[in-house]
Amino acid sequence: MRKLLLAVTAAALSVASAGAFAQTSTWTIDPAHSSVNFTTRHMGVSNVHGSLAGVKGTISLNDKDITKSSVTATVDTTTVSTGVDARDKHLKSPDFFEVDKFPTLSFKSTSLTNNGGKLQLNGELTLHGVTKPVTLDVDGPAPAQTDDKGQTRSGFSAEGIVKRSDFNFGSKFGSAIVGDDVKFSIDVEIDKQ
Repeated sequence: MRKLLLAVTAAALSVASAGAFAQTSTWTIDPAHSSVNFTTRHMGVSNVHGSLAGVKGTISLNDKDITKSSVTATVDTTTVSTGVDARDKHLKSPDFFEVDKFPTLSFKSTSLTNNGGKLQLNGELTLHGVTKPVTLDVDGPAPAQTDDKGQTRSGFSAEGIVKRSDFNFGSKFGSAIVGDDVKFSIDVEIDKQ
């Protein structure tokens, strides 16, 4: 009986200590406080700015080693907005986002590196049915804040550049009309689960 009690106690302590060393927490993206903004050149003379909303996803955050964290996210392409109705309608058409066929774009991280405090997130972006690797420079995560209802929140920002030509996106329009490089920035608020 004593051996059985010792075995049960050892097993319980093993489980408890494994929980004490748990380093990963799960967070969900808050769509109401998250967005993607983008900028591209028009005719080589001016910048056009736009945004996408409906950002959803999950972050697995490793509190002890940030490089072991991961992200999966989707963005609602039907929300594309540049402040000009005719341009927004064109961006939703088969010439660009083709929202009827591709109502979302998605991102799944493959690695996260920390070079002297500068985080770079690598992953696979799927846009207009094409999947290609992209790299994001990450700022964050921000120190977590807990509100009076007990909800813990954090956030981060990221930025990068994608080439339209890599995704056959807007291929009817050469870079002299619409710049091939699209700069984007992402601002995300996340809620701890």
